[in-house]
Parts: sequence; structure tokens; C-alpha cells
Amino acid sequence: MSIAAIDFGRLYRDHHAAANRNPKPASVWDVRAAEMSDKVHKSRYVEDFIGRMDLTGAHSLLDVGCGPGTICLPLAGRLQRVIGLDFSPRMLDALRENAAALGHDNVEALQLAWEDDWSAVPACDIVVASRSTTVADMEAALHKLNDKARRRVYLTHLVGGRFIDPAVIDIIGRDLPPLPDYVYIVNILYGMGIHPRLDYIEHEGRLAGATSFDEFARRVSWALGELSDDERARLRTWHGRVAPSLGAAGSPMRWAFISWEKTSR
Repeated sequence: MSIAAIDFGRLYRDHHAAANRNPKPASVWDVRAAEMSDKVHKSRYVEDFIGRMDLTGAHSLLDVGCGPGTICLPLAGRLQRVIGLDFSPRMLDALRENAAALGHDNVEALQLAWEDDWSAVPACDIVVASRSTTVADMEAALHKLNDKARRRVYLTHLVGGRFIDPAVIDIIGRDLPPLPDYVYIVNILYGMGIHPRLDYIEHEGRLAGATSFDEFARRVSWALGELSDDERARLRTWHGRVAPSLGAAGSPMRWAFISWEKTSR
């Protein structure tokens, strides 16, 4: 069998289904909007993401899964039009508020999900999807990103398929298969006739910086879902043992930075 005969889109869908994750609804992200908005202006990840972008010839940008404007707002002063797309209304409220605070009057907000009809979404010179590609159908998502881009697409996808250190998952005794890795994206794009560039962004994990066990457990719950009493007890015992040595931060997170030129098709 040649690689051209492999349906990586179907393999991704099957893998995602087997990982058995319940997608977080917009209401959950609404609750986190204020917290994420506080961090929108201070992030090494954002610097690393934007530092890898080429804005040559670009006047407009579409940010898919924009949140409070983490990627698009630092670029708004260099572009004529910026569109933030998200399915969380509170995230879009935060986007508007942050844009106003920065004096940007060229920022628009669209409330849509990956699965919605994007026919009314304007095409832009650059399309980005930063840490927002945990979708059930990656092939459909990549076609949407590519179709809306005039020049370039930039996205990041989790390396390894886990949002927190696997050691924490083992400690609490969860049987949690990893989500599909970034390699599916590279192969799906290859099947679309696109030859992407690949780089990596690494930064501290989601558990780093927790100042108490309760905060640590809250972050674990956000990533894994509600903890049972037994799981919380296991986690507390482990945290008490490793926190003094700062081991509770967990391993760093790695994101695959994948980009392509629209002219590469």
C-alpha cells in the first residue's frame, strides 16, 4: 500500500472518537474568558507564535478560536482588518473589550464553531488557528482554514495528545488514551496537495505556577474533567510528596507549529 492510499482524514476521525473526549461547550469557555483575558498581553507562547509568522503583503487576518484576542490583537496595529472567530460569546466580548482598550477599531467578532457553515466568513490574507484545533474532523477543519486564506495559514496543534503531564494521569489511575497527534495534520495536508512547514513551540505546562493544592487540582480537573474523591486523594498524596521539589509543575507542553503558503497548492 502506498501512502497515497491511506485515508488519514478517516484515521484521525477514528482516533479522535476512540480518545473518548467530551468536547467543552461554549459555556465552559465563557467562564474562563476573564481569566484568559488577563493573560492576553503577557505570553512567551504568543511571542514565539507571532515571531514565526510572515506578514508580507498581508492586510487582513482571520483568527479561528481567537479567544480574547491572544494572537490577533498584537497584530491588529499592523493590519487593516482583523476578524476574530470563536463559539464562546464571552470570549468575543473580551476580544471587543481588549481591542477597545488598545485603541483598535479594525477588529470584528464572529460567533461560529468549527462545525458551523462558514460561507459568510470573509476570506483573509492570513488565517491562524492557535491551540484551537482539537476538532472531531480535522480534514474538514483544514479545508476551511485553507479555503479562507488568500496567502498563508498558521496553526498550532498539541504534540503527544495530552494537555497535562502523563504522570499525573497515571497517578490518579485514569485510562485516558491520547488525542490525535499533529502528524495526522501533516499527512492530511499532503493529501490535499499542500506541503507544510513544521516547527515547534515549547513552554511551561498548565500545572506550572500553581501556588496551592486546590489550584493544582483545579487545573487538573480542567484538563481531565471532574475528579472523584479517590482520584483527588491520590493526587493530594502525590502533590504533597513532589511539590517541595517543584516536581509538580509537570513536563513542558510542546505545540507543533504548522504553516503553509496558499500558493503551494
